[in-house]
Amino acid sequence: METIIVYLDDAEYAQPLLQSMAQAPRAANTHWVVVACAPRITHRVSKWVSNRARENWRTKWADKLFAASLPLLQGSAGQVTPLLARGPLAEVVDQLRQELGTSPQIIDLRRPKLESHTAPVHAPAVLGKGKLQTGRALPAVLAAMATCLGVFLEEALI
Repeated sequence: METIIVYLDDAEYAQPLLQSMAQAPRAANTHWVVVACAPRITHRVSKWVSNRARENWRTKWADKLFAASLPLLQGSAGQVTPLLARGPLAEVVDQLRQELGTSPQIIDLRRPKLESHTAPVHAPAVLGKGKLQTGRALPAVLAAMATCLGVFLEEALI
């Protein structure tokens, strides 16, 4: 059975992508580990809120996220395990590797931070077997745009 770890932080953003993944032929023989990545609480708010209140809020937030997203994967007849990340994702992945005994594929379906809420949904970031994305998307896009601009200017000058 193949194991896939899916990072989620916004059910509305991830729904179309989860539907397409659940309809894939391999979905029936897949163990989905859905990791809820709760938003960070700001420094100012954390001064006034107890740890217990923070944990209660994270749990309620994760329950809403799972209620909106898990039915899409559960319909694919694969095994689905919800998990709330309570620390850095690298530590969560290391813990899951030890528990599962395999090197799972990781799919990041979290909403990009630089994108507006009305932007169209793009393809998920597939991170490969146990590798974490390190935030190289913006520099890569800027390098590609600079290359295209250079080619265009070179053609225009000739």
